[in-house]
Amino acid sequence: MKYQSITGKEWILSNFNENLSLEISQKLGIDNFLSKLLSIRKITVENCQSYLNPKIKEFMPNPSVLKDMDLAVDTLIKAIKENKRICILGDYDVDGASSTAIIVNFLKNIYSNFFIYIPDRQVDGYGPSVNSLKNIIDKKGEFLITVDCGTSSFEALEFASQNNIEVLVIDHHQAEIKLPKCKALINPNQLDDKSNLGYLCAAGVSFLFIVALNRSLRESNFYKDKNINEPDLYDYLDLVALGTICDVVPLIDLNRAFVYQGIQILKKRKNLGIKTLMDVADIKESPSTYHIGFLLGPRINAGGRIGQSDLGANLLTTEDPKKSYEIATTLDSLNKKRKSIEVDILNEAYLLAEKENVNEIILVANKFWHEGLIGIIASRIKERFLKPTIVISSTNNIAKGSCRSIFGFDIGLAILAAKQNGIVIKGGGHKMAAGFSVEENKISDLKNFLISKFKSSKPNFVQNNILEIDGILSANAVNEKTYEEVSKLGPFGSGNSEPKFIVEDLSMIKINFENEFLLKVLFKNSSGLYLHGICFKNNKEKVIDYLKNFKNHKFHIAGKLSCNDWNKQRVIEFVIEDISLTH
Repeated sequence: MKYQSITGKEWILSNFNENLSLEISQKLGIDNFLSKLLSIRKITVENCQSYLNPKIKEFMPNPSVLKDMDLAVDTLIKAIKENKRICILGDYDVDGASSTAIIVNFLKNIYSNFFIYIPDRQVDGYGPSVNSLKNIIDKKGEFLITVDCGTSSFEALEFASQNNIEVLVIDHHQAEIKLPKCKALINPNQLDDKSNLGYLCAAGVSFLFIVALNRSLRESNFYKDKNINEPDLYDYLDLVALGTICDVVPLIDLNRAFVYQGIQILKKRKNLGIKTLMDVADIKESPSTYHIGFLLGPRINAGGRIGQSDLGANLLTTEDPKKSYEIATTLDSLNKKRKSIEVDILNEAYLLAEKENVNEIILVANKFWHEGLIGIIASRIKERFLKPTIVISSTNNIAKGSCRSIFGFDIGLAILAAKQNGIVIKGGGHKMAAGFSVEENKISDLKNFLISKFKSSKPNFVQNNILEIDGILSANAVNEKTYEEVSKLGPFGSGNSEPKFIVEDLSMIKINFENEFLLKVLFKNSSGLYLHGICFKNNKEKVIDYLKNFKNHKFHIAGKLSCNDWNKQRVIEFVIEDISLTH
């Protein structure tokens, strides 16, 4: 059947490998429905168990495969033995806060002469700057560890060197040929790193660093000599999962194991800050990637976006319940404020983006937009128009931009190329996201440069406009058993998307807005079976309009399964991503 999507997306039903599906089902005793989904994902019989139950030890590399890892460990141990005052400087986003917390919470077991410094977005900018280094020197800092930043901080790290501050950089952003002046640079995305771990976020790289550090301390009898209990590194996996999910890196291999096992730690609520934030966010059910990515992440990010940049890192490292509650409630309030500001900016940005939609890349700018929100706005526009998007805000003739890309166009490399061509002042990122600073009079040059890069890369627009469907479900198959089988394929996220299904020939019985962001729909099929549907407002306005205006029509709906555990009542809902009118 050909479906007439009202969003313009092409619904393509994935082919499953019947022989592979049968082999998985028979050899491993797996349900036929689940084995079909596994075959669509090309999971072999041999890889099934590690896919369905990914263990860290199966995917964990020797951390020493990362360039400079052993040098970094030796350098830090030497600094500890010399009682140097250590500063941990992290980025102000969730990955930065998580990475900072991983290093800090580990150091607490073995050392006390250290402090945290998170740059202020508007005063210091991204990563270490000369201004932030001066502040660190004022705090008597002698040794600097940068996490989730530092790879492109040439001027700042030169200044650190001139002031006799040794620097370790732990990062994952795309490196240039030129590298910063530092004692050691651990970054799987530097050109001469051979680890093949470029898919890790900073939290993942930071975890590998403490694994290597812990190993070295154990082998040198540090714990025995100091009569210190060796820390259980698995306790840090909730932080690794937090950074991995919120930085939207691919949930493959080691990342998948990090998140799968990290969620098990998260369920135990061992980290006081995460536990408190979950309470404030009213997360009572068992946490999932949804709770991390859409409820916890935005709240932690809110401090760096529109408030105090160090709130996230302080929340994840504090052991004081009172302080934890104060920070969590502050972040919750800031997140509500962020949502309000975002709505106003987004309405204006969408109008500008409509005019820009004739171009291969959408670039919108307004000097009055809040700098801390341009990344979110770029994501929203990219999701709506399915094009690489750049959103710019400016102050004193210097514009700051945030970029989000589509599959097939590496925006991080494109921004680095713009920097090497003298178009942007500074910038960098990774395949799907980047940031930069540029003089206002060069914005047009940057736009033309990026459009040229985009054309030469020839990304597959068709692939970005496809809705891949895993199967067709009857209304009565949208139930708890199906949901539980689908859930076994998790954790879901970038690189491991949730299975999507079609339910055909539904009539609408009832429609209402649960709140300003969520529409609830009650459907019924020709046999009289009911189906609970929900549709989130973000970039689904066209879907919502059709549902409201064509109440008496029949629909095919495409989307995924969700579980609503509200008030001890479990309801399986269908999250509507697209609809097609029947004929």
